[in-house]
Amino acid sequence: MLRDVFDEDAELYDRARPGYPPALVEALITCAGRSPAGNVLEVGPGTGQLTVPLARAGLRITAVELGPSLAAVTRRNLRPFPDARVEVAAFEEWSPPPGRRFELAVCATAFHWIDPAVRVPAMTAALAPGGTFALVTTHHVAGGSAAFFERAQRCYERWDPDTPPDLRLSEETTVTSDITELADSERLGPVEIQRFPQEITYTTAAYLDVLRTYSNHRALPAPVLSGLLDCITELIENRHGGTITKRYLHELITARRVAPGA
Repeated sequence: MLRDVFDEDAELYDRARPGYPPALVEALITCAGRSPAGNVLEVGPGTGQLTVPLARAGLRITAVELGPSLAAVTRRNLRPFPDARVEVAAFEEWSPPPGRRFELAVCATAFHWIDPAVRVPAMTAALAPGGTFALVTTHHVAGGSAAFFERAQRCYERWDPDTPPDLRLSEETTVTSDITELADSERLGPVEIQRFPQEITYTTAAYLDVLRTYSNHRALPAPVLSGLLDCITELIENRHGGTITKRYLHELITARRVAPGA
């Protein structure tokens, strides 16, 4: 499955994938409760981009990761935090220990990889009444080095024939996450959305590393990926002075689990 490709190079994933804005992390810490009793379930932690700052805040974390190589790196990153642990499993096949419930169940930039028939019911069932179901979505939006991204489109059109012509990054104001699954759940209360933009400046090498972690890039035939990355390298080095800035929009989508019979 395509979701398995992330485990092929866990060290690259750990090095290249960006973390989340501090304000977003702070909002999640508030959801979980600031006392050490705050129990957090994280689904699909990758190599701990969100897990580590949550653990640093003193929360007790159980992270469920599909990829054994990713999980190994996450465990290494969590060594200073004895209250955080990682279990290797497909979330569709995982269940919490009997009687264990969480104040926060969160999935960051991985929800779309989980079976739609399972993901909302299983994450919700793991919550204590009043606990928070949280999703973090990541959108690639217009901004930063806008001219670079327009020019880079021509590299994609040249090397990947499946690229839609004249594809452009969306403006933030037009981006919305689909909240239908959460809104339709009888076990969840009203859905709230908070937005957290961030811009990251990359050197050529760092940006190529990010691209190599994307599943659609990893799925390209080796000669196609090589040609694409060479084209982007030439563009950054010769037209943009060796660095570019990319803008991300993260949405924090939350809903409280309602008590039975409420």
